[in-house]
Amino acid sequence: MRPASDQSLVVVESRPFDNVGLVEINRPEVRNAINLEVREKLAAAVASFSDDAEIRSIVIAGRGANFAAGADVRAFEKLGSADVLLQRTHRYWDVIAKCPKPVIAAVEGFALGGGCELAMHADIIVAARTATFGQPEVKLGLMPGAGGTQRLLRAIGKYKTLMLVLTGDMCPA
Repeated sequence: MRPASDQSLVVVESRPFDNVGLVEINRPEVRNAINLEVREKLAAAVASFSDDAEIRSIVIAGRGANFAAGADVRAFEKLGSADVLLQRTHRYWDVIAKCPKPVIAAVEGFALGGGCELAMHADIIVAARTATFGQPEVKLGLMPGAGGTQRLLRAIGKYKTLMLVLTGDMCPA
């Protein structure tokens, strides 16, 4: 049972084991969709654990049944797609990619769009049998914008990457 105080937090930090920092996206009601607040707090939590001498590895996970089902499309409705892109997602994900400690993405359920990109910024992805990866934003006329095409290419190769980013199809773990 989690303390009631963290129910309203979009990102929750904890130390479930010695020397391990756990960062959880806490928006299960929207499949842990990523908005600016989540990106900011996720980056801050990783940076905090990165600076903590007692922490030797960091795990990123999603609460509920999903890792992160992509960007919160409500942000696009409020701001417009250009403004969302101008939020410079890269600077938040770079905190993860450049972390000097091992970062592990623990993926259950959906890791789509920005969630897939987030997972790929980790050093290691541990995927449950329920995990599904993809870049479905192409079906909305958007290209993966946070390194998805480049990181996916390095992870799974040219042909599988093209299949995912040109069709928007999903890939089970």
